[in-house]
Amino acid sequence: MHIAILGCRGIPNRYGGFEQFASYLAEELVSRGIKVTVYCSHFHPEKSTEFRGIRRVMIFDPEKWLGNAGQIIYDLLCILDARKRNYDIIYQLGYTSCGLWQWLLPTNTPVVSNMDGLEWSRAKYGFFAKGFLRWSERKVALRSGWLVADAMPIQQYLDNTYQKKTIFLSYATPAVHQPDLAYLENWQVKPGRYCLVIARLQPDNHIEEAIQGVLQSRTDLPLLIVGNTASSYGKKLKRQYASRTIQFLGSIFEKEVLDALRAGSAWYFHGHSAGGTNPSLLEAMAAAGKIVAHDNPFNRSILKKNAQYFTSSHDIGDLLQNPEPEEIWENRIQKNRESILKDYSLDRLTNSYLAFFQKVLSS
Repeated sequence: MHIAILGCRGIPNRYGGFEQFASYLAEELVSRGIKVTVYCSHFHPEKSTEFRGIRRVMIFDPEKWLGNAGQIIYDLLCILDARKRNYDIIYQLGYTSCGLWQWLLPTNTPVVSNMDGLEWSRAKYGFFAKGFLRWSERKVALRSGWLVADAMPIQQYLDNTYQKKTIFLSYATPAVHQPDLAYLENWQVKPGRYCLVIARLQPDNHIEEAIQGVLQSRTDLPLLIVGNTASSYGKKLKRQYASRTIQFLGSIFEKEVLDALRAGSAWYFHGHSAGGTNPSLLEAMAAAGKIVAHDNPFNRSILKKNAQYFTSSHDIGDLLQNPEPEEIWENRIQKNRESILKDYSLDRLTNSYLAFFQKVLSS
């Protein structure tokens, strides 16, 4: 079996959730004897044609120069290359721009699409961009043989909207056993003495609410923000809030460093709201963080009662001023770790995908 994964910037992860998922899944499938090819942007810092047994196809990507228009070209070039190869299954991650090119996909190869979240609901997009994303979502959904949802609310939405064959396959993450807290010395913070956000800096991740909540609480704990500040929104946040209390650390991709930051934090704010299961949330659960998540059906479907939730900066300020007892948090943390081992393990993810891919091929 040969699986091609399209739709991400490439592996190893140097960008975000899809890249982390692709890295985990591809490595696990290769360890089971499955051949996997992952399409990668040509500006990815890793240039080798193979990474941990995974074949890498480097594709020209003008996104750095053309913005979203560059992503459209990158998707086109990935699909054109995939047409020339004899894959057993093409697995598309997302639909943001590839809806334009679905008619170019090979007709003799099963196409599976992971529909991610409700991209058209993201606050960073304007009216016309949201309209295009709704159109692209529909094109991808109707062209694909199978749709994958990574959260139950997304599966319900897809079932109701498209009446297609949809399967729920969540993400996964390895357990974190002994994080190396010595990494915290890089930022001169101590375990339990800082708050943390790890996210792309965009409005629908509610980073500004976390910043304002920390400032309103007048806590002596600094807020460390991990994420690329090169975007216009990231520059705005940094220009407006950077201080001893609000520290922007930039991009960090080394998992052992991120595990240490999550495990050592007093509070971990997870503001993702556009749908789907975000791998960084699972990693926070695995690292035994005290998670304060944006209140939406997607986060609640994962965390259930094992977190606190916010809808505004005032909620965060109140939480920091009046924290719940430690024994309540210890119980939540333990249940989150159990959930990672039981429901979101890499072994479970791999077994589920292998069974699913076999079903796709047999049908």
